[in-house]
Amino acid sequence: MMKMKLLCFLFVACSNLAISQTTKPAQPQTAGQVLDHYIANVEGEFVPAAEAMPEDKYSFAPINGEFKGVRTFAQQVKHVATVNFMLWGPLMGEKPPVDINDGNGPDSMTSKADIVKYLKDSYALGHRAAKSLTADNIVGLVPSPFGAGTISRLFCATFSVAHGFDHYGQMAEYLRMNGIIPPASRGNN
Repeated sequence: MMKMKLLCFLFVACSNLAISQTTKPAQPQTAGQVLDHYIANVEGEFVPAAEAMPEDKYSFAPINGEFKGVRTFAQQVKHVATVNFMLWGPLMGEKPPVDINDGNGPDSMTSKADIVKYLKDSYALGHRAAKSLTADNIVGLVPSPFGAGTISRLFCATFSVAHGFDHYGQMAEYLRMNGIIPPASRGNN
């Protein structure tokens, strides 16, 4: 399933690159610029969603139905930020700034302000990482943050975007369960 998601993402990314180059003849885009655009897209939906939830609801997790053991809203945000650090850090030769706690982020980080800052910092790293990608290094290998072995720089850059959108969908549901329309769904009226 993960391979299918990655293949679909790469197909869309390549299609969008081809379209953008045929409709905007001014200057060809680099792979890093294209990936930076995708990071900005997920950041533009994810960060406002994280900011929209009131702090007193950051501990919210659904309980009706088959939701036993799901992450709270705060845990969703910390998890995405942590995986961003785990995937984009190797592209810059950096380690996550805090204890990654098996990909869940630090248990000690509980305030909305700290969690949102952690999230924004992860996207700042993503933008720097995207700018470091070139045609010569994009398929190069880096140590896997998930255990032994290596993974491609391209996987690090793209999977973090797909992963963020996956969790954004869950967060949008959490917001709606609390009577909050996700910012991306509000329109520009």
